[in-house]
Amino acid sequence: MSLLAAVAAQAGESSTSSSTTGEEVLFWILAPLAVLGGVGLVVSRKAVHGALFLALTMISLAVLYIALEAPFLGVVQIVVYTGAIMMLFLFVIMLIGVDASDSRVETIRGQRGAAALAVLGVVILLIAVTGRAALPDPVGTDAATPEGNVYAIADLIFGRYVWAFEVVAAVLITAAVGAMALTHKERMSRRPTQRELSERRFREGDPREAAGTP
Repeated sequence: MSLLAAVAAQAGESSTSSSTTGEEVLFWILAPLAVLGGVGLVVSRKAVHGALFLALTMISLAVLYIALEAPFLGVVQIVVYTGAIMMLFLFVIMLIGVDASDSRVETIRGQRGAAALAVLGVVILLIAVTGRAALPDPVGTDAATPEGNVYAIADLIFGRYVWAFEVVAAVLITAAVGAMALTHKERMSRRPTQRELSERRFREGDPREAAGTP
């Protein structure tokens, strides 16, 4: 019996070490990709390229979540953020046609200074929270959430932190409505029809050029 127990313990240790090695290899592959995506988002001159770099970072983080036995966060990261929100931003950017020179125009006076102060405040807050954080010894996902990862997240969101969740949801909805209100433009004149546009092309230029003939 002692020999069988020793063999079982050795097999468990080997499987644990191989799993740890696989997680380390996966981390060293995906972590540089995530950092590369973040750097590309900052230095890219075109908005579409920046959105694609951000999608690369999100996908890398999603795979890391799944490897750390958090499948719910990984699926949400891919389906919600990468698949829905990020692609929606990308489609809007491609439809509107945002140029790199447009981002340098300060439409609201003092917005760059306010953004710098906000970033400084967030950095100070993160440093203060990280410095005062008490991290207990890791116990593993199974011990921390014995009833399952999805159930534990649902219990925290709709139980202990339900008011914070509702406040964040209200802020996001307000931001979406505000963005629509700021980008909406009232049309002061009637939209021209296709026939009127064709007639205008013929009046302003050569009909052969409007027809596309040499």
